[in-house]
Amino acid sequence: MLKINIKKGMILMDKVLGIIAEYNPFHNGHLYQLNKAKKETNCKYSIAIISGNFTQRGLPSILNKWDKTRLALLGGVDLVIELPLLYSISSAENFADGAIKILNSLNIIDYLSFGVESSNFEVLNLIADVLLDEPCDFKSLLNIELSKGLSFPKARANALNEFLHLNNCSILDFISSPNNILGIEYLKALKKYNSNIYAYPVLRLKSEYNERKINSDIASSTAIREALLNQKYSEIKNVVPENCFDFLMQKITDDEIVLNLSAFEKQILYRLRMMSIEEIADLPDVSEGLEFSLKNASISCNSLSSLIESVKSKRYTYTRIQRILLYVLLNITKHDMVLSKNITPYVRIIGFNEKGKFLVSKISSLNPNLKVITSVKKFIDNCDDSDLKFLLEKDICATNIYAMGYDNNKVTSQLDYTNNIVII
Repeated sequence: MLKINIKKGMILMDKVLGIIAEYNPFHNGHLYQLNKAKKETNCKYSIAIISGNFTQRGLPSILNKWDKTRLALLGGVDLVIELPLLYSISSAENFADGAIKILNSLNIIDYLSFGVESSNFEVLNLIADVLLDEPCDFKSLLNIELSKGLSFPKARANALNEFLHLNNCSILDFISSPNNILGIEYLKALKKYNSNIYAYPVLRLKSEYNERKINSDIASSTAIREALLNQKYSEIKNVVPENCFDFLMQKITDDEIVLNLSAFEKQILYRLRMMSIEEIADLPDVSEGLEFSLKNASISCNSLSSLIESVKSKRYTYTRIQRILLYVLLNITKHDMVLSKNITPYVRIIGFNEKGKFLVSKISSLNPNLKVITSVKKFIDNCDDSDLKFLLEKDICATNIYAMGYDNNKVTSQLDYTNNIVII
């Protein structure tokens, strides 16, 4: 397995593996990646940066961030850190950038492992170089492709294919899969920040990222969520760890699971109908008159599925529109996203085991000025950095809104204040 050397750094302790994930939900594929990466990199410790209650695909997480953390720890992760909302629901570039900034700030990560669909990692690294530097010829090709009305991912893939001209190799195959796209963005961010972290990609097994059927003991998160939605629980049992399956079944019994974006359908449609054209235009990823289409669709459609079908096009993909609808729900503006790109986020500890507890101590001792959150209330009360407080307030707001997606009335708001760190 190839190890891409971004920059060799000093090892201060036993090796530490970093993983960036959504774990929506944690499944056998995640377990395989974690175990394989730890074994082949000889890492004693592992740290996962995970998205919270909402994800980069423009969907709510089926389990809340504390439940996801518990399953990750039971699966073998030692320390779980939350990726703040503004990164977790952002484009692949900002998602990766925010997570890498956190991993870099810890100063103890030796390797970053991530899943990819291609075994030709050198090409992924080459693409990352082009996208980081953006040569003039590449920019010209990209503008030509965008002028055809294509979505940005499709236009960028075409431009890269034309720019690189690799023999017997289609760039389109490399950049058309979501995991490869994220992998490239991780490599870009590592290069951008001149990181000491080695990139260690792991080839995905058996299932594609968007595969909707379960055919073996390894299935995509998409397929598992689809099976949950259709109550095909027996199919799920073989593709997630046993403790994960039991936990999921209990959460379903307790009505503490959020299966899709339709759980917030009325809130989103209400917000869109109340928003002005100017407010819709100020949402991230909205451009070229999409605000008018969204406004009209919100008035004429009574479901999110019909609204999305009404406005999606070659330029605006299904996932991009779903993310925009999350921005509507969570009141995220373009200014908010710019802010996230210009700061280094805090380190929000969500859970750890005994080894993870040691890692928290090591991180704190090595980085006395690092903003580490173990108590939300203490951080809000004592932090003098208005940008970081704003970042955390968005997380708190997102948790409060997420709780509205449950079918029961037992779960209250303000869970960021009342829920303890998960300790296994």
